[in-house]
Amino acid sequence: MRVVAFVPGSISDQILFFPTLDDLKRYYPDAQIDVIVESQSKAAYRLSKSVHEVLTFDYSDHNSLADWGNLVGTIRDREYDVAMTTGESWFIGLFLWLTGIPTRIGYKGKGAGFLTNTIRRNTSQYVAAMYHDLLKPVGIKTPCPELTANVPKPDIQWAQQEQKRLGIHETGYILIYGGSSHSSQIDGADTSYPIASWQQIIQDCQHKQPELPIVLIKEADDENFVRVLLESCSNLKITSPDDIGKLTAIISGASLMLSIENGPLQLAVAVQTYTIALLSSTDADKLLPKSDKFLAIKSHSGKTVDIPPPTVLEKIWGG
Repeated sequence: MRVVAFVPGSISDQILFFPTLDDLKRYYPDAQIDVIVESQSKAAYRLSKSVHEVLTFDYSDHNSLADWGNLVGTIRDREYDVAMTTGESWFIGLFLWLTGIPTRIGYKGKGAGFLTNTIRRNTSQYVAAMYHDLLKPVGIKTPCPELTANVPKPDIQWAQQEQKRLGIHETGYILIYGGSSHSSQIDGADTSYPIASWQQIIQDCQHKQPELPIVLIKEADDENFVRVLLESCSNLKITSPDDIGKLTAIISGASLMLSIENGPLQLAVAVQTYTIALLSSTDADKLLPKSDKFLAIKSHSGKTVDIPPPTVLEKIWGG
């Protein structure tokens, strides 16, 4: 069986789709599964063993009819048996119909008339479980499995060396993903957290647990964010993983991760690292699985900036 999945969206969306891919491969071990994702999200599949090939197509871009036509030709040449899509777009529905794929699975809504099998999009549940519902038409009706990631061995080895470089031994460490202003934009909402609030949290942790290292994840746009925190917080350690595998490996070694709403949050879920998530307006039940390992603090105002540092500290020490 040859399967292609159309998965628009961010790296977080791809990781939340992993249980669907893994279960499909578990039930149909001989299936060849390909995905079509936006170029900026391709990196997520470094962590997946279930996918054969990753093709890129920028769904949100202003593609010409020629671009769509070329993609139709590519898909037709591969002679897929099954296609599924996580989006609700009449254009993608029409596109799937044009490919001639016999079984076309998606959600009820826009474009559903071009699909052969549709299911109700249950937006009230955990997003990974909502995606997993797409497997029902191929006979997979078991509960959604846990989200997992396959971290390549070289990335694990890099993380071990990085911990040595940082002077981290057997004590473990608190990992912080604060996010830059660019990377902390989710559906147009700013999910970043103020530097002053991070300062208060870091200083309190260092005061209560001076032997427990605190590591800050630095991304390309984080220069000012990191510089200001280094000026005010002594002994703060900085790590800059240059790919998603290394980032996941460094997350997996942490005793606790504090994260805003973004891709690294889902990576922490995938490797089962204890995590406190600072959420803007997203319901925790939709973003995180039910587990004592993952605690969420949702802003009352819908803005992450308004979460008081004492509330975060209460979760750290008493949560």
